[in-house]
Formats: sequence, C-alpha cells, structure tokens
Amino acid sequence: MSTAATTTPSSAITPEIVAEHGLTPDEYKKVLEIMGREPNIVELGIFSVMWSEHCSYKSSKKWLKTLPTKAPWVIQGPGENAGVVDIGEGMTAIFKMESHNHPSFIEPYQGAATGVGGILRDVFTMGARPVANLNALRFGEPSDPKTRHLISGVVAGIGGYGNCVGVPTVGGEVNFHAGFNGNILVNAMTVGVAPKDRIFYSAAAGLGNSVVYVGSKTGRDGIHGATMASAEFTAESEDKRPTVQVGDPFTEKLLIEACLELMATDAIVAIQDMGAAGLTSSSFEMASKGGMGVELALDSVPMREAGMTPYELMLSESQERMLIVLEPGKEEMAKAIFDKWELDFAVIGTLTDTGRMVLTWDGEVVGDLPIDPLAEASPEYDRPWEPTPKAADPDLSGAESVSWSKALIQLVGCPDMASRRWIWEQYDHLVMGNTLQRPGGDSAVIRLDDAPGKGLAMTTDCTPRYVKADPVEGGKQAVAEAWRNLTAVGARPLAITDNMNFGNPEKPLIMGQFVGACQGISEACLALEFPVVSGNVSLYNETNGQAIPPTPAIGAVGVLDDVDSSVSIAFKGEGETLVLLGGAAESEGSWLGQSLFLREILGREEGPPPPVDLAAERATGDLVRSLIGEGLLSACHDLSDGGLLAAAAEMAMAGSLGCTLTLDGTPDAARLFGEDQGRYLLTCAPETVEVLLSRAKAAGVTARPVGVTGGETLVVNGETGPSVADLANAHEGWLPTFMAG
Repeated sequence: MSTAATTTPSSAITPEIVAEHGLTPDEYKKVLEIMGREPNIVELGIFSVMWSEHCSYKSSKKWLKTLPTKAPWVIQGPGENAGVVDIGEGMTAIFKMESHNHPSFIEPYQGAATGVGGILRDVFTMGARPVANLNALRFGEPSDPKTRHLISGVVAGIGGYGNCVGVPTVGGEVNFHAGFNGNILVNAMTVGVAPKDRIFYSAAAGLGNSVVYVGSKTGRDGIHGATMASAEFTAESEDKRPTVQVGDPFTEKLLIEACLELMATDAIVAIQDMGAAGLTSSSFEMASKGGMGVELALDSVPMREAGMTPYELMLSESQERMLIVLEPGKEEMAKAIFDKWELDFAVIGTLTDTGRMVLTWDGEVVGDLPIDPLAEASPEYDRPWEPTPKAADPDLSGAESVSWSKALIQLVGCPDMASRRWIWEQYDHLVMGNTLQRPGGDSAVIRLDDAPGKGLAMTTDCTPRYVKADPVEGGKQAVAEAWRNLTAVGARPLAITDNMNFGNPEKPLIMGQFVGACQGISEACLALEFPVVSGNVSLYNETNGQAIPPTPAIGAVGVLDDVDSSVSIAFKGEGETLVLLGGAAESEGSWLGQSLFLREILGREEGPPPPVDLAAERATGDLVRSLIGEGLLSACHDLSDGGLLAAAAEMAMAGSLGCTLTLDGTPDAARLFGEDQGRYLLTCAPETVEVLLSRAKAAGVTARPVGVTGGETLVVNGETGPSVADLANAHEGWLPTFMAG
C-alpha cells in the first residue's frame, strides 16, 4: 500500500503546528524516525494525543511501576479499563477513579457530568453493572469569586448525570483551599459488580474480525481534550470550552443496558470505551494489546455534524461511545440489540495482521501508522526531582488560651468539616435500593443483589495539606485513612484505585512531591496488603505557574461477608461506654502539626504532618474488624480531622445524643484536637468493656475508656460544652448559607 496518499503538499507540518499539538522538538524527531517520513495532519494529531501526558503517562510511569499491584484476590490490576478483585461466591468488584479537572474548571456542569459518564464506561466495559458512584472534589477558598459558581456547576453535573443513569452516588469528599483557586479537582469513581467468569477485556483478536462502533454519533466536542488536560492553565484557558465534551446520561443508560445484553451472549472478542482521545486511543489500545493491525473506514463512523474530517473523527471525545471486536457472523445479532436500544451500530473496520493502523476516507488512505512502535515508543521521562524539605515544628503559641468549646463549634462549622448534606441531597444515593450506609459516615455500604448477605464498602480519602508538608507521610496517610474508613464499618479492605493530582512535573520540587507520594502509597499498600488495581494521573494542575496542593486521592473498596454486621458512626443509646483504641498509650492525642485546629483556630499552616505507624495501623484495624464482626461494638469512627473531640462531636450529631468525656489530667488542645493517626473511637455496652480491653491488650493495641454516651451536650472533665443541637446548627449551616450567597 502506497503511503503517498497520506501526505500532500498542503499538509506540510511546520514547527508551529508541532508545538500547537503539544509535542517537543525531540518528540517530533522520534515521530519522524517511526514514520520514516513526515506525517500528515491526521497522523500528527494521533501522535499528539497518544503521546500526551494524559494518555501516555510519560512523566509518571517510571514511578507507577513501583506500586504494589498483586494479591491473591486481585484478578486484574492496572493496565485495563478498571481493576478487578474477587469478593467471593463467584462475584467480583470492578472499580476505578479518574480525573476531569481541567474540563470541570472551564465548563463545570459538562466537565463533571462527562467525568461521571467516562468512569461509568470504564467499569461497565469490563462486564460489570455499575452499583455505586463516588467523587472527590477540591475547590478554592470560599472567598474566591469563582468558588460558588464552580461548586454549583460541578455538583449539578455529577447529580444530573448519575441520577439520570440510575446509579447511586453514595460517598466522597470535598475540600476547600486557596491552592485550588485556579485549578479545581473533580475525581470520579465508579464501583461495579460482575460474575467472575464474565469479565471482558480490551485486547483485540481474530484476523478479519469486525471492528464495530456503537453508541452515540461523533461530533466536534472534546477535540484535543487529552492535550488540553496535559497543559497548565493560563488566562486564555476560558477559551477552551470547545475541548470540553458534552454528555447525555440517558444515552449512557441505554448503552449500559445494550452492552450488558450483548455481554450475556458469546459475541464479544474485545471491548473498549472511547474515553480520552476517543477513537484514536480505543483503536490503538485494542490493537496494541492484541498484537493486531486495524483498517478503519472513517466515512463509516456515525457523524452528528456535517463536513467532519478524518482528523476530527479520530480526535473527537464525544461521549457515550464504545468500540467492539465481534466474533465472525455475530454482526446482525449484535446490531439487533443496539437497534432495540435505539443506539448507533456501524461496522467501521476489520482486524489485520499488518501491525498497522490504516485509515481510509472514501476509499483513499488518509493515515497509515505502525501501532506498536507508536504505542511502545511513547516517551518515558525520568524527570529530575527534589525531595520536599522537612518542615520545622509548628508555632503553637495561643493554643493554651483557646476555649475547647468555642474551638469545637468553629471546627465542625468550618468549610473543610461542615456537613456536605447540601451536596449529597442533590445526588440520588438510594436509587437501586441497596444503599445501607448513606453519605456522611466513614464509608458508604451497599448490599449486593447477586450475593445475598454480602456487601461492599467504599470510600475516597486524601489530606492534601499533609502531602504538601511531607509527600511520603502524606501518601502513607491517604492509604491508611482509606483502610481505616473501610475497617470502621466492618469491611475487609481489598484494594485501592489512585488518582494522582499534581502540578507541573517539569519542576523538580513538584516531581519530588509525586515521587514521595508514590513511595508513601507503596509502603502503606505493602504493609496493609491493600494493592493498587487501577488509577489515573493528572499532572499540570497549575494556573499561571501556581501549582495545586499535591493530592493523591485514594479510592478504596472492601467487602462485608455479613452486611448486617456493619456499624455506623452514630451513637445508638444512653449509657454506652466510649473507648479510644490505638495511638500512644500515654495520651489521647498530641500532634497539632498541619492539623485543622492549627489552621482554622490559630490561623497557621505549619509543621510536619502526623507520622503513620503502619504496623500499629494494621494491628489496630484488624482488631476493630474482629470486634465489629463479633457484634461487640455499637458504633465506630476513625479519628482524622479535628482529632478526638471532633470525632466525638460527629458521632453525637449522627446519633442526636450527647456524651461526657473523662480524661486524665488537664485536657489541652493537643489532646483534644491532635490528629495522631491509627485511632478509632468506639462505643459498646458497659459489660463489654473488659472483654474489649483484654482483646486489645492481647493484640498489643492501646485501649482506654474515655467517656459515656448520654445527655444533650458534650462535657469534658466536668466542663459543659456546646449542645448537640448547637453543634448540628454550625455543622449543617455553613454550606447552605454559603451557596445561598
């Protein structure tokens, strides 16, 4: 086949065109080596998106390879559309988290909505019915003029898409910080369930097999979305709205049902959703994984707009589209299914043994590229990096004069601790009827229709201020907190998905944050037997040179063999004993560096974050799960932001019941609000306390009774503090008041 048809004089590639496509001069030199000639504009566009940071992970893959990804229960780790873990009884959980940060800042509703749509497709592509969505959101400071608009649009987009598709949004997290003023983070996670023997993969196979396009028609939305997501923001970024995709959740719902119906047959060889870089990435990934070549007739692609070009068709990121390789002779049967669901179905190509991607338009070759050299030769950079300097001890002056009662009211009503009810009430968190623990606790819990008695717990976690101060400890802590949140509801932690949100990796200090976070995540995953099975990297989260706080968000899934044994954070009744489990033996808390108390009450962001003792974390968590499984606890809450007193307040508000804490000596700010890691606050019947303390001693875990439930207020060592009603007013009031303007 002649390659002359692929290049014409009018398509001469200039250095300016190369730069506009995000390729460096050295990268373009590599393109010329691979092609053996100058590419045309279609081929250049394909290299551009395939070698973008967003698609190739060229700055991060060296370090991602160091993460632990295996365990006996892991069926599929990183490298597929989503991770797969065995949950017993012939069933699997399939899950992943992914970012849609840049699009959501530019066009918050559609950016967030299509982020949800994309992660749903990653999961049902593997054969799973999605059963839950979560999200991890980071916004700028409330005083920033864009914050209210961005929250409103992002929340409406998540709710609008998830609610229409009919998948409950059951959990997540929201932070506010000035570091996100110019670049918010929108990370979306989906969890699905599939039979162990019905998992679908993306590697193309079968010489001559049909390549089929299904779903929505292709339009011009989202062209260069992957390239845009691989660059810093500037003052002109508002002009990039055309690179943001537009979603249609009703079509997505039809696509889920049609795909699952087809998956119930034996027709599918391989299946891949069209996410970042659309038809380009999906076709290249399928062919490369299967060692095949592909011929695509681009004029056969269903088009939404007139006059579309091959370049636009290959780079469009229009939503709700899939690429499928079918068994021979199954085309008509498959078409009938998609016709029934009123979705487009078109045979657009065939598999070859050439190892090349050949694109035609009206019978003329418009692109001819080698698949493996392009995919395998994508750049891999070992970027220079510098470790984050160790933080000096914080200035705690003024802490001794703070009223704990006033500080507690201020903390539970501050932006980072205030109730998210205004947000999650816009999400349908009960659709499908299986949500057992709703948003607001440590983890969401859902029951499984296909495995009676079993349940899944899920959470998202990260504390960016910890990671910024010490990326290694902050990375450890993000994993450990996710592990604790699953443990606190009684679930056995299985695996994590990570969403690595960082600034410009070409800056050594930023790259050092990424490297350190990977080191911390790896240490924690190994110690806790909590492998990474999927994930996403989002770099260049900067505006005019100002990077976001490093945010390696962790999504985690655990299994409950008896879903009825799960506990929540709410106090259940009067007269129960409060027990503090874990941490140092001599005090309730001590660590105020990088604490919410230090920031919100004393106005300082200083010091190192609390260290994470992974061996103690493991011993304490294993004990907590066994106590919950034996029915010995009535409530459980892990300690994080705000320490012991904030945890007690959250449990009191959840149960509409006060408590009295009795601590040795004078309870200072560090003991009440310190954020020492690896701790849980439990409630149990008084007659159970000795059993609990004995079990803790045998496990080498510190444990001490610290109070009793009852009354309408919080009391500490005889000093009456705020009522539960006053705490709840502060906690529930901030976000609705802020959003009302």
